[in-house]
Amino acid sequence: MARRIAVVGASMGGLRAAEQLRSAGWQEEITVIGGEAHPPYNRPPLTKELLKSPGSFQEALATVTLRQRRSAADIEWKLGAPVTGADLTARTLTLSTGEQIGYDGLVVATGLRPARVRVPGPLHGRHVIRTLEDALGLHRDLQPGARIVVVGAGFIGGEAAATATMMGCRVTLIEGSSGPMQLTLGRELSEGMRNFLTDRGIECLSGERVAAFTWQGDGTDGPQRCTGVRLTGGREVPADAVIEAVGSKPNVEWLAGNGLDLTDGVLCDGHLRVLGTEHVVAVGDVARYPDRRAGTGPRRVEHWATPADTAKIASPALVAGLNGTPAAEPAAPLPSFWTDIFGIRVQGVGSPAVADRIEVLEGDPSRPAEGVAVAYYLGGRLIGAVTSALPADRQLHYRKLVTDAGLPAGSQLAAV
Repeated sequence: MARRIAVVGASMGGLRAAEQLRSAGWQEEITVIGGEAHPPYNRPPLTKELLKSPGSFQEALATVTLRQRRSAADIEWKLGAPVTGADLTARTLTLSTGEQIGYDGLVVATGLRPARVRVPGPLHGRHVIRTLEDALGLHRDLQPGARIVVVGAGFIGGEAAATATMMGCRVTLIEGSSGPMQLTLGRELSEGMRNFLTDRGIECLSGERVAAFTWQGDGTDGPQRCTGVRLTGGREVPADAVIEAVGSKPNVEWLAGNGLDLTDGVLCDGHLRVLGTEHVVAVGDVARYPDRRAGTGPRRVEHWATPADTAKIASPALVAGLNGTPAAEPAAPLPSFWTDIFGIRVQGVGSPAVADRIEVLEGDPSRPAEGVAVAYYLGGRLIGAVTSALPADRQLHYRKLVTDAGLPAGSQLAAV
């Protein structure tokens, strides 16, 4: 009887894992299981161009649907019914419909879900951005003149705030304890981004957190709707809609009870093999694995390129394990990320978030729209670079500097 590899998660990570399984020589069954009813689609446009002009639902879906490679042939797709439980000893999965599916190898590709602001207040009128339906629902509230409060100033919050402003909304950005994208960019460039956003009409409130959501009415005439936020400093900010962009949580609950380390995603080794079991790998931002380039311990990487980067390592390792052959030396992928805000591109490589020293290489970080490059070091070694509003050749120059810095002593680099 043919063996089966089950891929749990039908977004980009699941698709890329299935493609790489075929590329690694797996000719037997592959079943991809996902909670959403749609085929895999691209999520970055959900906070930018698609949020601004989605068209109809079918037009929006067609715009972002990912093209499947020829290597993804003969794959079974089971969409619209998420996996709710797994028995890794019996090698069975349980779907929300009650159906059970057996497997020989397993790929964990369930990704993330948006975190929520856990303070009192109604949910109606509060948005997160993760799915196509989220973006379309938010688009309806982004009317010219609408008062929009964005809670959280990371990449998602910054992109959503910029898009809402370009649509004619009046936007207030609640930064929290750090500035715009500060955890990745560092303080100087973050302060420059705050000035950039403020100059374009966004009110940025630094050092403020949400203490409660406000509302009117008692709910007798329908669901209570959020009408704004009350901040920890006492100020109330009225809103016609609120966007929560306060981070994310890995979708790992379905793996509970199997003795795995699920503290922050799924703990893996350098081959993306899940520790504590066999013939199970993880891909994408749900995987917590050693950062061999930065030389840090295991961590998750929440960037668009991560699903493809990790699938190239995990899928061959899983096939090798099922076939009883040694896995090849894993590559050490170079993380990369970008954001487009008000027409400028901020682009980075490496692991700036774990740096202990930051150096400006080019331009003035207080003026990100005029071109700037920043380097990030850990223990005296270059581990990342970020550019803003620089041409492609300059960005590639700084990427090469990070690539050439290699790995920490004692670590070997395989072909990337």
